[in-house]
Amino acid sequence: MTAIDTFLHAVETGTGIPPVCYAEGATLDATVPNWRFSATGADEVVAVYDSWFRHPARFEELDRRPTAGGEVVSYLLVWEEDGVPHAAHHCHVLSLAPDGTIAGDRVWCGGRWSAALLAEMAAAVPAG
Repeated sequence: MTAIDTFLHAVETGTGIPPVCYAEGATLDATVPNWRFSATGADEVVAVYDSWFRHPARFEELDRRPTAGGEVVSYLLVWEEDGVPHAAHHCHVLSLAPDGTIAGDRVWCGGRWSAALLAEMAAAVPAG
């Protein structure tokens, strides 16, 4: 399994992202609703993702596109939290170090959507 495979498996299982997925000095550049922040080093990146991916989930959509130096991964992730369905839409532009670990992760997150917000979004879709 590649570092990206391991990352995605951990996202889906909610078991925590293994720090071995990341290169020394790995960077995270995260754009989230109304905010942007960064983290440097495997421990800092893992700490961010441990707060994001702490529940077993499944990919309702998953698109992986190899690039010359890594991969672009986008997905719709769905899970249940305290009995309430949730979803999130992410796009990661992942760059790899020569050893195959993740050296950089630029991620765009649409936010965490509860069942109520998902229903509101569904109602806003025009019929047809």
